[in-house]
Amino acid sequence: MNKTIYVVEDNDDIRELVEYLLEIEGYQVSGFPNATTFKEEIKNSTPDAVVLDIMLPDGNGIEICNKLKSNLLTEKIPVLLMSANTNVAMISNESKADDFISKPFDIDDLVSRVRKLLN
Repeated sequence: MNKTIYVVEDNDDIRELVEYLLEIEGYQVSGFPNATTFKEEIKNSTPDAVVLDIMLPDGNGIEICNKLKSNLLTEKIPVLLMSANTNVAMISNESKADDFISKPFDIDDLVSRVRKLLN
């Protein structure tokens, strides 16, 4: 059975690119343009990993990540945060994410990081 990955990114082009890259790797991918639609879906099904943008129009990715990691039902889901903010130290201190990648990112690096989270 394929691993399921949720991609939460408000930029349509970036979200579609990430979805495509992960789909050609054999993952099942669902994309969400905002925090609201993601939060609704995660109540109903649990992905194997989440790729989460930090700056969303209706939420903060760091806060969303920390809520996932604080919930017994979702705490084990690996989370990869993405952001144009390259202050890795600040992000590492504030979030419980399993990994972080800065935008713009190398596509091979992104796929490699997701693969690593799922193994």
